[in-house]
Amino acid sequence: MTIQRSVVAVPARLASSRLPDKVLADIGGKPMIQRVLEQCAKANGPAAVVLCTDSQRLQALAEGWGFPVLMTSEDCSSGSERIASVADQLVAMAWGEVADRWDLPTRAERLVSTAVINVQGDQPFLDPEVVSAMATEFVRLDPVPAVVTPVYRLKPDTIHNPAVVKTLLAHDGRALYFSRSAIPHVRDVDPAAWHQHTHYWGHVGMYGFRADVLAAWDQLPASPLEDLERLEQLRLIEAGHTIATFSVEGTSLSVDTAEQLEQARQMAAHG
Repeated sequence: MTIQRSVVAVPARLASSRLPDKVLADIGGKPMIQRVLEQCAKANGPAAVVLCTDSQRLQALAEGWGFPVLMTSEDCSSGSERIASVADQLVAMAWGEVADRWDLPTRAERLVSTAVINVQGDQPFLDPEVVSAMATEFVRLDPVPAVVTPVYRLKPDTIHNPAVVKTLLAHDGRALYFSRSAIPHVRDVDPAAWHQHTHYWGHVGMYGFRADVLAAWDQLPASPLEDLERLEQLRLIEAGHTIATFSVEGTSLSVDTAEQLEQARQMAAHG
């Protein structure tokens, strides 16, 4: 099967531990989550942009802005788990009005031929072209991978920053591992000079899932690596799924701290 439909899912909650209610923070006169949804809506390819949330307040706001909303449980521990819990509804939205046709593919066929693009609700300056490119990658790749995600070349001064997630790539662009540490380790070389010996890649916090993989999220075995690094994509790698990557220029600012929120406001003021 090939990918025939795609949909953007934006998981969001208000109970952020590091920056409560951050998705509603004002950035240049708009709540952050509104900026994210509107940027996603500019992408080419996806059939819909859907907010997935446990907050009735966010639901009312998003619907007022013209975006569909799927309500989820408060117990979801990650954005991926949140959108996985409504995978079938997201697939139905991707197929839209054709869902009532008698010749529509079966549920299993729809799942393997639909891509669900997970965009975090804290990326107010998301480039819509990255979302478009992710949808295009799913159509282009054969066989269709379980997951597609963007990566970017790291600058030397960020290689050893544990706040920056690194991706170790195979020669064909497959992600071999994700880590908060610099990978690969360059033996017998001062770490400050590692960038002179190989390219280092950072991970943009966006994922495109083949819908059948997303729908089976709760069946993935527990991942010790995920627990150690606090990186949910490692659960997929430990389960044997292929994560394909494509390169983009730079990364989109994710707002996790008060300092990053101020940076976002400054960017909006000068944008």
